[in-house]
Amino acid sequence: MGSKGADVPQDQKAGWASFIKSLAHMTGDLSSMTAPPFILSPTSLTEFPAYWAEHPELFADISEGETEEDRMERVLLWFIATLKGQYTTRNEKMGSEKKPLNPVLGELFYGSWPDVEGRGETILVSEQVSHHPPITAYYIENKKAGVALQGHSGQKTSFSGTSIHVKQSGHALLYVTPKKTGKQEMYLITLPKLRIDGIVWGSPYIELTDSSAIQSSTGYGAQIDYKGKGYFSGKAHMFKAKMTKGSRTVQTFEGEWTGVSYVGSTKGPVFYDADTPKEEITVRPITEQGQWESRFLWQKVANGIRGGDFETAGREKSLIENEQRQRRKDEVAEGTSWKLWNFEHVDSDPEFQKLVAMMNDKTQPTTEDAYVYRGHHYQQLLAGAGAGAGATAGAGAGASAPVAA
Repeated sequence: MGSKGADVPQDQKAGWASFIKSLAHMTGDLSSMTAPPFILSPTSLTEFPAYWAEHPELFADISEGETEEDRMERVLLWFIATLKGQYTTRNEKMGSEKKPLNPVLGELFYGSWPDVEGRGETILVSEQVSHHPPITAYYIENKKAGVALQGHSGQKTSFSGTSIHVKQSGHALLYVTPKKTGKQEMYLITLPKLRIDGIVWGSPYIELTDSSAIQSSTGYGAQIDYKGKGYFSGKAHMFKAKMTKGSRTVQTFEGEWTGVSYVGSTKGPVFYDADTPKEEITVRPITEQGQWESRFLWQKVANGIRGGDFETAGREKSLIENEQRQRRKDEVAEGTSWKLWNFEHVDSDPEFQKLVAMMNDKTQPTTEDAYVYRGHHYQQLLAGAGAGAGATAGAGAGASAPVAA
């Protein structure tokens, strides 16, 4: 997890010490804080929803389940498979956890995973729908498989002692049309909390904490408890999951979400091996992207970070941020507000309400807002974004509930 100061470049040590000192004096949310460029990731948070589908075969296989119990277990398996990529990718690629780029309001990220061996194409539409607080909405669908995911996530961060704590806000709804019944099922997925350790010596890494849950409209559910080093064992990144039907425990699973997990106990059969290769999302070349698309928007910043040219990265980042501040000022002066491209905000999500009421987890709110995908055809989205500003990407049809069919 890094020796002391291992990841802090020599010429950045003073800046890092200053950053740690300012962290200690911050109260409230840290999301707007400016981090030293060397600790930045070249990737915007708008790209993060892609981690949900980096195992597109597991996503597609959910609808193949023969029974409600089988499908619930497949949903849990797919969910556990998303965790390693989502929370440890920066460690593997860059030596330690890095702070993602804060997306600008209206930022877009589109991509897909191809149809391999008849599983169907999986598409992703991601959009930054709020800047203060930062919220990313996303829609992922494999139409052929009859599986779709709609959700939004935000982060509230705070610092205590030697760790940054991140409470993820929002939820995801998974829509599954089983091949056997053809009758749509829904699964509510809540998001785990994060603790970022290793801050003081400049080698941050993520540990998941507390618990998250999955609740199916069929009555099946799962609670996943996360523990770090020194709890269940001497290993980091541990979890235990309990699958239930009402008050009855159907099955348990445990192990490392970054490694091997097992059915029943560590002596049981393997549930999932996180070393299974993942599939990177396919994105159009930057030269074909519109100005609102993430990799086009941040390309000069990302190139600076990857090349170790932190002066250029910082300068280009400031240009983007200042332009956004001016845009917000202009909107206030003109009495206008930003219009979302692909999503519609609803104050209360009735599907969330119905499923959260079935959950054993009473710490969850009874109602929550949501961002509903407007249901445009994916190729139209690409054509609209490619046209320049992405101005046509959100035009057209009104809001409609996602249909995984």
